[in-house]
Amino acid sequence: MINKDLFQDHMPGNICFGCGQSNHQGLKIKSYWEGDEAVCLWQSEEKYQGWKGLMNGGIIATLVDCHCMCTAMAAAYKAEDRALDSSPEYRYATGTITVKYLKPTSNTKPVELRATVKEIRRKVVVLQCKVLSDGVLTATADVVAIRVFDSSDENSNAAFTD
Repeated sequence: MINKDLFQDHMPGNICFGCGQSNHQGLKIKSYWEGDEAVCLWQSEEKYQGWKGLMNGGIIATLVDCHCMCTAMAAAYKAEDRALDSSPEYRYATGTITVKYLKPTSNTKPVELRATVKEIRRKVVVLQCKVLSDGVLTATADVVAIRVFDSSDENSNAAFTD
C-alpha cells in the first residue's frame, strides 16, 4: 500500500472508532482508490473474533460502514475534480447500511473491502461494498452516505460545535 493516497490521511482530528486515525483504540482502517473501486485491506486481532477464528459480525459492519463513509467523501471530491486535501472539507454519516453475511469471515487472515460508488447526488452517495477473506466473498453491503459536514456551509458546522 506504499504511495497510495489514503483517504483517512485527509481527515485530521478524526476520532471515529473505525476510521479515525486519532482514536488510539480504534480499527484505523486505510482506504484508497484502485481504479473505480475504493479498497481497504485490514488485519484483525484476536479481540475482534465472534467465534474462535471468525470475525465478529459487528466488526465487519463497522469496517464496511467506515470504509464507505470515507469512500463517499473521496468520491465527492473526485466528482468535483479536486484533491483530497482541498477545501471545502466534507464528512459523511451513514443514512442506511444493509449487510448480507454470506460466509464466515476469517479473523486470522487479512480482510479486503471493495466499495463501488453507484450514484452521487448533491449530498448523498450510494455505494455497494464487498468483503473478501482469502479471496472469498463473505459479505456484501448496500450503503447510503449522507453529507453531514461541509466546511463552506456554516449551518452544517453546527453539529460540530459545543
